[in-house]
Amino acid sequence: MKITICGSLAFSKDMGGIAEKLNNLGHEVLLPASTAKILAGIFDQGEIDSEKGTKAAADRVIKNNSIVNHYKKIESSDAILVLNYDKKGIPGYIGGNTFLEMGFAYVNNKKIFLWDIIPDMPYRDELEAMQPNVINKDLSKLKL
Repeated sequence: MKITICGSLAFSKDMGGIAEKLNNLGHEVLLPASTAKILAGIFDQGEIDSEKGTKAAADRVIKNNSIVNHYKKIESSDAILVLNYDKKGIPGYIGGNTFLEMGFAYVNNKKIFLWDIIPDMPYRDELEAMQPNVINKDLSKLKL
């Protein structure tokens, strides 16, 4: 299966580890471009983290056409895997960009897998309406 990984860039190292496990299971895996650059040492994770909420973060996204490029990966995939680890004190956190990516997958009829629970967030109803499959951290549950 061709799977695009989605999630917060704060989890880039985790994304790399999951991508490796998925590749070993025979899946083709696509990562966010910024995650691939962080893992390759081209981008610095600390710099990315410090940009959050600033104009620099938006400028980087615009310069790299990150939203459109990740949309194209989702569009070409069979499914997405949202790595929704705990963040900001919220179990299973799904931030704005990941929520957007889930919407892309949903309207393109792609299977949506969540690593962990559907979080208790203001847009929980919309998350549930996209009917994600919660795999409870078990990659063997990735099935079309």
